[in-house]
Amino acid sequence: MWPFICQFIEKLFRETIEPAVRGANNHLSTFSFTKIDIGHQPLRINGVKVYTENVDKRQIILDLQISFVGNCEIDLEIKRYFCRAGVKSIQIHGTMRVILEPLIGDMPLIGALSLFFLRKPLLEINWTGLTNLLDVPGLNGLSDTIILDIISNYLVLPNRITVPLVSEVQIAQLRFPIPKGVLRIHFIEAQDLEGKDTYLKGIVKGKSDPYGIIRVGNQIFQSKVIKENLNPKWNEVYEALVYEHPGQELEIELFDEDPDKDDFLGSLMIDLIEVEKERLLDEWFTLDEVSKGKLHLKLEWLTLMPTADNLDKVLTSIRADKDQANDGLSSALLILYLDSARNLPVSYVLMDTLFS
Repeated sequence: MWPFICQFIEKLFRETIEPAVRGANNHLSTFSFTKIDIGHQPLRINGVKVYTENVDKRQIILDLQISFVGNCEIDLEIKRYFCRAGVKSIQIHGTMRVILEPLIGDMPLIGALSLFFLRKPLLEINWTGLTNLLDVPGLNGLSDTIILDIISNYLVLPNRITVPLVSEVQIAQLRFPIPKGVLRIHFIEAQDLEGKDTYLKGIVKGKSDPYGIIRVGNQIFQSKVIKENLNPKWNEVYEALVYEHPGQELEIELFDEDPDKDDFLGSLMIDLIEVEKERLLDEWFTLDEVSKGKLHLKLEWLTLMPTADNLDKVLTSIRADKDQANDGLSSALLILYLDSARNLPVSYVLMDTLFS
């Protein structure tokens, strides 16, 4: 399949990514790919998990442990600034979810194919001419790390690639599904964290300035920093949309803020299936990858209702909870689909550029 996958990737680059880059910034209006060759080394699938519970009968859900280490040749240019750059090799490792839906009674039996990563994959890119690229106005605030984060997040939920296999399928409903639920995360406090700050060249052990980074898919939240405290109290609340379960996890990392590089204070991975099953979890969790430290979380699973019958009850509950949090809580979710546009005014900016 690899040669045909490469054809699809080239089409994706030229028809989706290239116009998106051109439209993202006025300085990139002359951006184009001059060569796209993904290479002959195919993607490896190291493991497959098939879900048989909590799955709609008209869909098949697969999780693929993928690994791609390939020499490729992707060249690009921005004619306006005589800039040329490219990619010589790519490595990507992670869990890709593949959803086959809807299953139908006629060939090819599958209406569409959806692809995405459940969480940020490990991505490494060997660039050529990156310095020239970052000299372009509008890009000079970027870096290699920021570019990798942008690319990685584009591949992670709720972003997805959906390929229709039959003409009758409702592609919009597959590309933009209604979330399965909302996860309300009460990021409360921690205890007995490691002291990372030192004085007198490491002789005297100090405290830490802890903060947390919370991820659900490509939704990222960062807490405030609590200065010089090994038992910090944040009392912050975040709300994240959950599009896929089973499989999605809540990821939390704690760090000690430093002027140069922030020190790691521990992490957590919580399966959202457990939260949905319990509806409410209020627990102390032992931090992983460190010798000590605990984190106090309250996690609520909120189910989306099709009508506003219980809105007054929800609003009353939120007002009661607001006393325990310094952030506003949501009572409802608005989903807006931008379908199409007509009779837009003609823009003369390009013509002015051409004739100036």
